[in-house]
Amino acid sequence: MNTAKSLKAACGGLLLVSLSLFAGCAAPAERQTITVKGSDTMVLLGQRWAEVYMKEHPDAVIQVTGGGSGTGIAALINGTTDICESSRPMSEDEKTKVQDQRKAVATEIPVALDALAVYLNKENPVQQLTMEQARKIFQAEITNWKDVGGPDASIVLYGRENNSGTYVYFKEHVLANGDFAEKYQPMAGTAAVINAVTKDPLGIGYGGIGYASEVKTISMAKDASSPAIEPKMENVLDNSYPLSRSLFWYTAGEPSGAIKQFADWVLSPEGQKVVTEVGYYPLRSTAQTTKTP
Repeated sequence: MNTAKSLKAACGGLLLVSLSLFAGCAAPAERQTITVKGSDTMVLLGQRWAEVYMKEHPDAVIQVTGGGSGTGIAALINGTTDICESSRPMSEDEKTKVQDQRKAVATEIPVALDALAVYLNKENPVQQLTMEQARKIFQAEITNWKDVGGPDASIVLYGRENNSGTYVYFKEHVLANGDFAEKYQPMAGTAAVINAVTKDPLGIGYGGIGYASEVKTISMAKDASSPAIEPKMENVLDNSYPLSRSLFWYTAGEPSGAIKQFADWVLSPEGQKVVTEVGYYPLRSTAQTTKTP
């Protein structure tokens, strides 16, 4: 009882008794909070970066959520996130909105590389497609697997919803900005696409290479006269895989303070090692130092 009274008197109040046991009556250091929001493709990578970084920097608090690249870009424009993760480049209109509403230039930071992979069920014998075949499949000009070397059965289409950067990228680079077929089934996230294709032997989907452990990823050829290229790291680094892409962070203005420290760490060999561990590919500038055996 005497010890408790002494603590209370020393710290100036009962509320500080518990704090004094840990900090000798001193107030805890203020923690820095960074918000990261956007790409569903990148959310696992962002969460892993945050986890590793916070272990090394106990004063940092990093909150990472997904929702799609479009959601992250909207949050950057309205000021509800510090960092937007996007699996596609921001449009000029979106950058203008950042300038208008945040009074700052949208700063683009490439943080990793990805092979946008075409997913098949592991039971499907098809090993490769051309970009034109993929376009025809997702626009229902090819509707039977037998027309591309598979079984005599209807093709079932899965993919991302339209607020996804991966959806936009696939629409631009595979469909040449055409529309998806009416029977196309948009899914709320890449994990949902993987789950659907895993359960459906006749399914086909697409998404980031980092999610692809439970499905088969196939080789892609630019055209009928070109070789089919696997979505492997070396083929992304030399840009020979036709659906190679960068993954981005965006900030309103040049990053500074705690945000800059986090961004610099992500771009360092240590941060890029995390990229490889999650299943994506490191930036070309650090690929040699982060390449796994």
